[in-house]
Amino acid sequence: MSKRPGANDSLASQKLPRENGRFSKKLPMKDYISEVIAGAKARNPGEPEFHQAVEEVVESLSLVLDRHPEYRAAKILERIIEPERVIMFRVPWRDDEGNFHVNRGFRIQMNSAIGPYKGGMRFHPSVNLGILKFLAFEQVFKNALTTLPMGGAKGGSDFDPKGKSDFEVMRFCQALMSELFRHIGPDTDIPAGDIGVGSREIGFLFGMYKRLRNEFTGVMTGKGLTWGGSVIRPEATGYGAVYFAAEMLKTRKEELEGKVCLVSGSGNVAQYTVEKLISLGARPVSLSDSDGFIYDEAGITREKLAFIMDLKNVRRGRIAEYAKKFRSATYIAIDPKLDYNPLWDHKAQCAFPSATQNEINENDATNLLKNDVYVVSEGANMPTTIGGINRFLEAKILFGPGKAANAGGVATSGLEMAQNSMRISWTREEVDNRLYNIMKTIHEVCYRTAEKYGTPGNYVNGANIAGFLKVANAMMDQGLV
Repeated sequence: MSKRPGANDSLASQKLPRENGRFSKKLPMKDYISEVIAGAKARNPGEPEFHQAVEEVVESLSLVLDRHPEYRAAKILERIIEPERVIMFRVPWRDDEGNFHVNRGFRIQMNSAIGPYKGGMRFHPSVNLGILKFLAFEQVFKNALTTLPMGGAKGGSDFDPKGKSDFEVMRFCQALMSELFRHIGPDTDIPAGDIGVGSREIGFLFGMYKRLRNEFTGVMTGKGLTWGGSVIRPEATGYGAVYFAAEMLKTRKEELEGKVCLVSGSGNVAQYTVEKLISLGARPVSLSDSDGFIYDEAGITREKLAFIMDLKNVRRGRIAEYAKKFRSATYIAIDPKLDYNPLWDHKAQCAFPSATQNEINENDATNLLKNDVYVVSEGANMPTTIGGINRFLEAKILFGPGKAANAGGVATSGLEMAQNSMRISWTREEVDNRLYNIMKTIHEVCYRTAEKYGTPGNYVNGANIAGFLKVANAMMDQGLV
């Protein structure tokens, strides 16, 4: 039997367990992979995002399972797909008019083989069990790639903070934390922010946790700088996606300077993606929100970015206002009847999808390739459909999947956890340098793993296999738990 990577000799040489309780001829690998995917879909009906995430990862792993049958015999794949714990609860709260509301709260604690659960909280009307399970599943592999000891989790609520007063958001956060607090802790599960959960929400959540537990610990990341937060944390996901793109370009002896870049979204990730692109001499030309997108051929400058940050972070306005302020830009509203997104149909060299899942479908991928884009670095979680990913892989462009390219956010959350544990604060330069080195290491691991398993340049396989190996080896060492 082949020795698994990093395994102890004694463990690797142990007799394999019987499959399905009997000694029988194993299914061919292709059939086994199909059976695992079909089983996941049958056990989790009505969760298309989770099905998609599982299929994308599992398809890559046939390469490693062929070489290491001990993982298959120990049902590692089936165990990784199944969450260790799913927590769902009601969140009753009252608005400013005294009306009562009830939302759902969730926490998916997916896998803790390499460390305490770590992952964001998302507040958005689209939040449901399937979306959070997909995010938690992706988080397991992403966290494993960071080199930091963090398991994977995700949580949130179908509450919509948009249009709510600060007091309404505070009351909701306090109501949610009054249940969530019993399931999290600095050595158990450390939530962070995500869509709809920024510094305001983190503050309200942390304050309620502190009151309920009567302790000041590093239970959440994304905190304010004066009460345990880390510099660079807001910027980290966007910066990291740009660093990853730069590392991919180095493999072709190129750099970002002078490249035209399409960016979607206008929140935290998109804003700091644009900021880092500007600092590296690239020319970002687009941003979007749920209503539409702006295209500014002249390029988004630091002055224009400052306007966007005030618009989105302070005034909480819509991206359409950008085109009214800057005449070099055009605004196009979303047309739900289209089967493609016009944002991705512009001449450029690089694309940074930084909005939400499945924002690039197969038609969008075709348009990007037609318009000479050959670098795609995912700032959002799973922003490209499987059809779109396949188009990119067939074209052999530089495609950085989200679990690798956007790992900078959770990596810096891990650095915040380290600072909290030591009761110290690192400087901006220290944190940014650590972030850059982590993203460089993630790129190297993905690149080398893809080569080792016979698919050079395929960062999807590299990321999936490298993340899986770290988690799978830990699970094997810890026994059947």
